Amino acid sequence: MNKTVEKLKEEFLALLPPTIFFFVALHIIGLVRLLTTKGTGLPVTSSAQIALAALIIGKGVLLADLWPAINRFPQKPLIYNIAWKTVIYFAVASFIHYLERLYDFGKEAGGFVAGNEKLLATIVWPHFWAIQIILLVMIFNYCVIRELGRVLGEDRMIRLFFRQPPGELLRGLEGPPGVHPASRRP
Repeated sequence: MNKTVEKLKEEFLALLPPTIFFFVALHIIGLVRLLTTKGTGLPVTSSAQIALAALIIGKGVLLADLWPAINRFPQKPLIYNIAWKTVIYFAVASFIHYLERLYDFGKEAGGFVAGNEKLLATIVWPHFWAIQIILLVMIFNYCVIRELGRVLGEDRMIRLFFRQPPGELLRGLEGPPGVHPASRRP
């Protein structure tokens, strides 16, 4: 029983950061969507729908992280893994975004095929692409933060953002120009 509780706690704590990030990000996207579609009659996304989508994307991130190819470029500069993960997470998030819209239109049209036809016929493509661009930028930011956390370590990131001024924390990382701190020996 104790191992089960520990495993559930571990899963919950792993799910928390991406879920919180995407909960906030999807609320921003929902607000932008509301402002850009006001007066068009398109359905508004509720906080409950956003919370569910954030949970799904958060779990999707954790599942994608289990895929062996997710850290495809461990010996390359961070931008390689950041770009790679951004593409993967963006594809997953876009698919979920599409399914969310399809669900709304499917309920309205009486089925998913009819809902898909109605969705494609009534979609405002500039609005759709605006939301996708915002989603891409937010996912990119998430990947940058995650990769920095992976390289710097969770404790250092927490201290850097919440406990110590950056100058104190990074004092030991400084070295000769052109030498990456991680490549120096202690």
